[in-house]
Amino acid sequence: MMTPWRPTRRECLASAGALILSACTGVPAAPTAALAPTGRLRASINLGNPILAARDAAGEVSGVSVDLARAMGERLGVPVELLVVDAAAKSVDAVKGGNADVGFFAVDPLRGDGIRFSPPYVQIEGAYLVREGSPLRDNAEVDRPGTRVMVGKGSAYDLYLSRNLKAATRVHTVTSQTVVDRFLAEGADVAAGVRQQLQADAARLPGLRLLPGRFMVIEQAMGVPAARGAEAQAWLRAFVEQVKASGAVAEALQRHGIQGALVAPPA
Repeated sequence: MMTPWRPTRRECLASAGALILSACTGVPAAPTAALAPTGRLRASINLGNPILAARDAAGEVSGVSVDLARAMGERLGVPVELLVVDAAAKSVDAVKGGNADVGFFAVDPLRGDGIRFSPPYVQIEGAYLVREGSPLRDNAEVDRPGTRVMVGKGSAYDLYLSRNLKAATRVHTVTSQTVVDRFLAEGADVAAGVRQQLQADAARLPGLRLLPGRFMVIEQAMGVPAARGAEAQAWLRAFVEQVKASGAVAEALQRHGIQGALVAPPA
């Protein structure tokens, strides 16, 4: 469990945020009925992004998003129920449909209908992977006629590339974890995804390399159903800002051995 957050004297004196005021004065300010209407915080955890969550050999799910869900439940004073999915699109559907109370998403305009996002808590990189013999040497060379880019359907990278690739063609696999395997099996030219996932795939499979740099910066945020109202969204915003400022997000990244992800700056 994450280290309990306690406000500093400066925060108590200077901030008017509802969550900080609650912690400083002892007056509960969280709209628990809106955020956890069933009496439990149902948190959608996406295993499709290895930076945020993973399942170990014993079947246990852990990661930064799990830590944040548990910290949120602790602040609200309710137990946490994890709804574990294998793709971002499934997590989006769970929150939009009201089957989950909170989810962890890459911020994208196409997901804004039905979900209200917090500020980002982590920034990660989207990268391209190619075969060793590929003529592609730079990210800018990918967007060419005839280039087929394998990407997880409905992922942040898929949504971004749907707007930004003008000549190349996207081809899809169901989950982000299977992007490189399908890229190889179907003879695609490029695989797109989280840099860390692609690095791990390049390490286990011979003859692959990442293109240098990144094609996008992915901002990861928490989200609640839009129907929960402005008060719930404001509370979530304050919660995320304070777990960033307290060092809890940085500690979670370090605890889970996450490399290459950065705590997002203050909103």
